[in-house]
Order: sequence, then structure tokens, then C-alpha cells
Amino acid sequence: MDHSETQIPFVEDVEVSGHIIDSLLLPKILDCVTSRGGQFQISKINIGQQRSDPSIARVRVQAESREILEDILGVIADHGAVRVSSEDCRLVEADMNGVFPDGFYSSTNQRCEIRVGGNWIPVKLQEMDCGITLDLETGEARCIPMLDVVAGQQLVVGHMGVRVYPEERRGKGPTFEFMDSAVSSEKPKRLAARQVANWLTETRRDGGKTLIVGGPAIVHTGSTSYICELIRRGYIHKIFAGNALATHDIENSLYHTSLGVNLEHGENIHAGHEHHLRAINTIRRCGSIVNAVEQGVLTSGVMFECVQNEVDFLLAGSIRDDGPLPDVITDCVEAQRQMRAGIRDVTFCLMLSTMLHSVAVGNLLPAHVRVVCVDINPSAVIKLSDRGSFQTIPIVTDIEPFLRAMLEEVAKLDGWEIA
Repeated sequence: MDHSETQIPFVEDVEVSGHIIDSLLLPKILDCVTSRGGQFQISKINIGQQRSDPSIARVRVQAESREILEDILGVIADHGAVRVSSEDCRLVEADMNGVFPDGFYSSTNQRCEIRVGGNWIPVKLQEMDCGITLDLETGEARCIPMLDVVAGQQLVVGHMGVRVYPEERRGKGPTFEFMDSAVSSEKPKRLAARQVANWLTETRRDGGKTLIVGGPAIVHTGSTSYICELIRRGYIHKIFAGNALATHDIENSLYHTSLGVNLEHGENIHAGHEHHLRAINTIRRCGSIVNAVEQGVLTSGVMFECVQNEVDFLLAGSIRDDGPLPDVITDCVEAQRQMRAGIRDVTFCLMLSTMLHSVAVGNLLPAHVRVVCVDINPSAVIKLSDRGSFQTIPIVTDIEPFLRAMLEEVAKLDGWEIA
């Protein structure tokens, strides 16, 4: 599109680099320009000859007003488009606790840098929906949640002097690409289970950390033995869940039921509807899940294995919880803070049948962390993608057959037999 600067006086040149063709990043940027009232002219483009070769393009963005141009530049900056005539980022001092300055830069989950004194500084603790603060004494930049802002901190305002590095495609072949297509239940589950098993074993082998974000369906579907085996074998390092998973896991351990249903025979047990409350009451009498294990009250199940194998667990509560268990964090802000601290060393996250906790954790994870979401409900994985956790690989299926197949594949890969 060729429009002279005399017709459209507000112009800015940007550059975008990386795998901008096969990832459709360049078309996405150009679409953002036109859909927000601007026009573009590609003044230079070098396309990589091999799949692994990066490409680079220079694009002239034009708009009829400075406001429209700044709006466009702000949007495409989140896709990695950097102004050619870079200036330092603009810093404004926070004037009160827990509040960003007006016009603050809202972060994405993708790696970014800010320009200070002509130098680009990497931003630490990358997380979406945060601000960026700069410590003037140490020169360190990091993402900061709104609630953690302290008056006097320096916060980045606007998009000037901020550049984003969109996460590159991780595909290594047709298997990943097939799994990474649109959400569908019509995918070969064994193939998906094998790939997730590969990532589990790779994470353990490479010294990474695997986080399970789990819902009570793990217990309801009779899948606890699979999770327990993975914990004992060292494939799971952290578990985030709510009151429900832990409660029904403990109910199953104490009464061999889940929601009052015998998991072996599928029969409703007389007065079984009381079992989850009795399980909670038992643990509350012990004082904690750890105490219940040490006192010999809790002798099996996911929570028992976490305690026995020193696997960190974090239980975040909700308004509908019974009890709750004494380990449940009932302050949602405090739970979020502890989750934020707990995900810092996570390299692989497997989300299992819990929409709300999956979305919550997805919001905290940087884009470089591989995420797999397994749920019988397609809307669970759709919500993750819609809220910015685009790296999520969706698997729409019931978790019991999936976990069973995945455990078998893990055992094959590492050469051990399932107990």
C-alpha cells in the first residue's frame, strides 16, 4: 500500500524479526495496522531460506492522527514490532500504593526488554497483566502486579522503549503441529499421551520442574493411582489445586469413596454424602495434612504421596468450599502471591480438569513455559487461549484413559514397570 507522507503525515518505521512468515506474525501485524485505521508500506524484507532461519521486515506505519498511530504502535509492539528510531522508555513515579500511574505499560507473558540510557535491559519475572518497574539503583527491571506497587517506585508508561520477543514455534515435526491445531476431541489420544510422556521424562532428565494443576475429577474418575505413581517416581514436583481435589483424595483414602460413591464398584454408599465432610473434619482435628500423615491417619492418596516425597502443594480456596481443609489458603490475594512465587522455576505445566485453576495459573506463567491442558470440556482450553496463554496445547478427553496411557508411555520410555 503506497501512500505518501503528505497525504498521511503521521509515520513511524518499525522492524519485526524472527520466524515472522511461518508463524504468521507479519500478516498479524499488518492486519492490526489496517484494522485500527492505519496503513502500511513494507520497505524492506529478507526471508530466511531454511525453516530455522529468521526473517526480518521493515514496515512503515502511517495514520491520520498521532493518537491513531500511537494506538497502532502500542498494539503491534506486543507482537514484536520495534520502532526503528528507538527512544528510552518513559518512567513515572507511582504516587500511591497498589496503583499504577495513568497510561502504564501492561505486560504480556512474552519475554521483553526496556530501553534505559540507550541500553536494552531484560525484564525479569515475566507475567501478563502486570506493570514494569525499574530499580534505579540496581538497574534491574521486572514485572510487578498492581497490588504490589509501592509509592515511589518507577513504572514504565506507554510503549515507547519497550520491545517484545514473541515466543518462537517449538514444533519439531508433524506430531506437535497436529496437536497444536484447533481444539478438537477428534485427535489420537495415544499419540498425545506419548508426546506428553516425552515432555515429562525430558523435564525430569534435564533437571526441570513439572507442575500439576489438578481438579477433583482426578479422584472422581479413579485416576489418583496414576498421579501417585508419577509422584513416587519423581516426575511431579509441584501440585496446585483447590480444596476439592485434596478433600476427595483424602475421602477416598479414608472411606474408599469420592462424593460418597465407591470408586471400585460405582455404588452409592449409605450416608456416603457425609464422607467428604468427615474427611475434612478428621484433617482439621489433626491440624494439617502433614500432621495427618505423620500421625498415621492419612496413609494413601495424592496428598499422602506429596508429603512422603516432599512434593510442594498449594491449595487455593473458593467461596463454595466446605470446611475447608486447614491447609487451604482462603485469602485469594495471598493464594495468588504464593502461586506466583511457586511457578518461578516451573518448566512444564500439566493442567488436568480444572478450568478456574487452569486459567489462574495460565495468567501467571510466562510464554516460554510449555503448557498442556487436558479436559473433557473444550471451553476450558479455549478460555486459556482467549486469555493469552497461547502456548497451551489442548487435549480434549476424559483424563482417566489419558493418564493411564500417559503413565504406560512414561514407563516404556524410562524402562520400568507399573506397579
